[in-house]
Amino acid sequence: MAQFTLSHAPFSCPDSLPAVDPADEIKARIAELRLRGEPRAWAAAGFDVLGDRTLIGTVPVTLGAELNSWVLTGPPAGDFDGLATEVVAGPPQDAPAAAESHQIGAVSIDHIVVFTPSLERTTAAFEGNGIRCRRVREVGPPEQQLRQGFFRLGEVIAEVVQVPSEQAGPGGAARFWGLTITVADLEGAVADLGPLCGTIRDAVQPGRRIATIKREAGLGLPVALITPDA
Repeated sequence: MAQFTLSHAPFSCPDSLPAVDPADEIKARIAELRLRGEPRAWAAAGFDVLGDRTLIGTVPVTLGAELNSWVLTGPPAGDFDGLATEVVAGPPQDAPAAAESHQIGAVSIDHIVVFTPSLERTTAAFEGNGIRCRRVREVGPPEQQLRQGFFRLGEVIAEVVQVPSEQAGPGGAARFWGLTITVADLEGAVADLGPLCGTIRDAVQPGRRIATIKREAGLGLPVALITPDA
């Protein structure tokens, strides 16, 4: 799993991207994630699963879905550049109480990674729904530049990464790619997962560490575990 993790560097959205006045920003949040991974695989990885549902932080997650998608509360529309999205009408509802415990020690979803062939286009879709681009991170030379845009959805950051068109969704649409989940004890989680998890390494964020759950775990999309924000 490539390491796409949130940077705290103070990048601003460039003038080429649309802007939402902070006073007009919609306070959207993820009301539900629907993921293709099978419930038994998530349970085996140490998540507390009841039927086909779990709760990671304050985000309800339904497992065994036909495709990866989300339900948002707050935005006025449902067009997010091809991302499978259901919108709950009206102002954002209060988030449920955070999950108390998972064997793996999951605390919250740190961020969800979205792939797009056009950061400008996907940003325009988010901003068109009142969700402000908080920053853009650009790393590397122009011919190999990594470009990421960041959007706040409740306790979760949506990290939109510009990728070559062949890595995008059908017809060049944006698509969900992976999750990074905060755990209370990364060393303990990695030890519990054994051969199903990679080695711990430094994350992009200063002072944080990260490890990737391997594809063999069968979670349905790339999942990384990260230490809490200092």
